[in-house]
Amino acid sequence: MMRYPLTVIAMCSVALFQIGCERNHEAPESIPLEQDAMVEVTDSQLRSVLVNDYEINYLDIGEGEAVVFVHGGLGDYRTWKAQIDAFSRDYRIIAISRRYAYPNKQEENDSNDYSVTPHAEDLAQLLKTLDLGPVHLVGHSYGAFTSLLTALEHPELIRSLTLGEPPVMSLLANIPDGGVAGSEFAQNVLAPTAQAFLSGNDEKAVQLFISGVLGDSDYFSNAPEEQKELMMSNAFGLRGVILTENPFPLLNCESVSNLQTPTLLIKGDRSPKVFGEIANVLAQCIEDSELAILSDASHGLEYENPVEFNRIVIDFIGKN
Repeated sequence: MMRYPLTVIAMCSVALFQIGCERNHEAPESIPLEQDAMVEVTDSQLRSVLVNDYEINYLDIGEGEAVVFVHGGLGDYRTWKAQIDAFSRDYRIIAISRRYAYPNKQEENDSNDYSVTPHAEDLAQLLKTLDLGPVHLVGHSYGAFTSLLTALEHPELIRSLTLGEPPVMSLLANIPDGGVAGSEFAQNVLAPTAQAFLSGNDEKAVQLFISGVLGDSDYFSNAPEEQKELMMSNAFGLRGVILTENPFPLLNCESVSNLQTPTLLIKGDRSPKVFGEIANVLAQCIEDSELAILSDASHGLEYENPVEFNRIVIDFIGKN
């Protein structure tokens, strides 16, 4: 029987949700929220850079201190189009497409490594090659784990760190019954997704995975065609991760406590329990950290109501 890794339960980054915020990030009542423009981006705007013998495509807009966005599974540089307008007013934004994400090369090869480590190595090399100086790094899901690992290995490259529900599954050992929730998800979501990929039915695999992560069995069928296309154009990378036994390094509280970078953790109030618990543990383990809770939000954290997401993150990086 195939063993399915528990660590891939947070790979989706493209879901759309209403986002609000609690705690210290509430907008003053006297200041009305204004909708940021949804900027349409195309491949013709992309630049590329060779890092670790692989060509990475990225979007580069604006001027000022660099804010680098790192998407999760089933996403690419287009995941962040709701952030472009708000952030590029005062910052230079870099939205990358990670290794194996659209429109980067997607070819089956025995040497392909779908674990988070090469992605973190790519990110570090990209930051060095572009000579961005210390950056504000914003990662979501798989991209958040990638960003966390990069910050731990190369703190000199990072000015501030924003992590949207990184799936550091090894931290579940710090909470009662943490392993049970992960095991149930593996059985109910990851195993069927893996079987669909092995059967050659990528669309069914993506649908099963999205349904499980978001708790909405109709999400994929109801999604706009543009959103379906984005997800399917990144099924290659998800397949690789789902079928990789150990895609994430094992981190514990002691290892992440070494992080000295100012860190913002974001979790959704409707996200699967494992994500919220991991965010709580990270907040306890990382001394210089804040935790923001997005109301009416599941694992997708930056789309349906980007105004609040943008406000929270811009406020945080402005202090750092």
